[in-house]
Amino acid sequence: MGMQSIATLTLTFTPVGSVSRGRAVGFDGAQATVQGQKVLGISPRQADSGIDSDVHVSGTAVMESGGIFEAGDSLIVDAQGRGIASTGNLGIVDGGTAVTSAAANGDLVLSGADLPEFVFADALEPSIAVGKYVEVLLRR
Repeated sequence: MGMQSIATLTLTFTPVGSVSRGRAVGFDGAQATVQGQKVLGISPRQADSGIDSDVHVSGTAVMESGGIFEAGDSLIVDAQGRGIASTGNLGIVDGGTAVTSAAANGDLVLSGADLPEFVFADALEPSIAVGKYVEVLLRR
């Protein structure tokens, strides 16, 4: 695999600020800056602010890694727009109110459409260090 990419959908965007090659682009056109944020796709090249460029939205893309991960790991973005392994399985955090009976517990209901971490891709190859370029399979 390595430095290949097979983009099945590429969109044009106008960068807000510069976007580095292999970094995630948010829906606002800026390079991702919040760990786990929802992203549009991966920029295949350096993109300068205000000058239209392209972003790979589906298929495979080459992305800069923000850490060590294995092939097959679910990926989110770090605060620099690089790919990192998801922090783990979705869980329910204990609330601040003690439950004193089975009836008080009731049925569990999750609300909202987006999870705390937006898993945007799966690693097609491992990353052995920060700053490596790896092929990822974009999710949609």
